[in-house]
Amino acid sequence: MRAPIGHFDHAVPAPDCLDELTRPVADAVRGWRGATPAEQIVHVDTNPEWADTATFVEHYGKELLDRSANCVVVAGKRGGETTLAACVVLSATRVDVNGVVRRQLGARKASFAPTDTATGETGMEYGGITPIGLPAEWPVLVDAAVVALPYVLVGSGRRRGKLLVPGAAFAELPNAVVLEGLGLV
Repeated sequence: MRAPIGHFDHAVPAPDCLDELTRPVADAVRGWRGATPAEQIVHVDTNPEWADTATFVEHYGKELLDRSANCVVVAGKRGGETTLAACVVLSATRVDVNGVVRRQLGARKASFAPTDTATGETGMEYGGITPIGLPAEWPVLVDAAVVALPYVLVGSGRRRGKLLVPGAAFAELPNAVVLEGLGLV
């Protein structure tokens, strides 16, 4: 199959390569209930040594620079309670943790979650965290610019491999909230 964006040697509909995904991501793809068919979520094989953005786009396509998103785990705190959430923003932006995220979570303070918390709670590898397959109770905050794209490159749960996901599918994730201005330039 040809990847919908980028230049990848190996592209496969995610439901056809569940063994390439971490357990939580594979389970989410297997149980996908969104209006976007799961077969439109595509897994592409990538070399983890080319993970640096400049090297990555040099090898897989310069257009990916504007069509890639990061998924980061944040921790909102209020009154001794901590709420973990995921934020999905275009790679060229940064998450508005102290503004949009803090207000959306009703937190007094918000910050990026420690790496060991993010990987331990998601069951995914650092550098490969994806919004597909996160714990069911987590809010998934998605920048509206991500949803507006036809396809977006995100992590696959592992450092090796990425997912190409229709932008509209991010709004269909459990507990997804689409927000304007989540990603700041």
